[in-house]
Amino acid sequence: MDLRRVETTSNRTVSRRRSPPTTPAQIPAVDASLQWVTARIPPALVREIEAHATRSGTTRSEAIRECLAVGIETVQEGVPAGRVEELLGAIESVRLLLELLGPPTFGTQRILAHWATRDRAVKVSEEELMAEVRVVSADEWEQVLSDAERALSGARNAPDEDGA
Repeated sequence: MDLRRVETTSNRTVSRRRSPPTTPAQIPAVDASLQWVTARIPPALVREIEAHATRSGTTRSEAIRECLAVGIETVQEGVPAGRVEELLGAIESVRLLLELLGPPTFGTQRILAHWATRDRAVKVSEEELMAEVRVVSADEWEQVLSDAERALSGARNAPDEDGA
């Protein structure tokens, strides 16, 4: 039996280039600049964003950033705390206004009804006249609210003035 030497890779000396010592990849410093993001947005939403930008006196980009920030906060935490505080403040303002206007309004109605019935200028009692005033006032109030809601929904659905 003849023994032969078999070459293996471990016996062979291979000259390989050595790679330079590994250094962490040079990651560019993240600066405070904004990043470009591309998104496909429905035209109606673009019009709403542009209208918001116009109303707030900002650019469309700033309006988009604001909407995204509020949206992310809402998705993560529910209604944004700032918005809740704003709404509570508005409700409190309306409540205070009603406290100021309500009593004089009802008092004026009562006095007018009293004066109208005192001299028998009308052929009904003071209570009947007050009931009629309340019914007519409620109808008028409902009409004002309906007109305001219609105007508000029309403003939301109307296209921008620039035709966008």
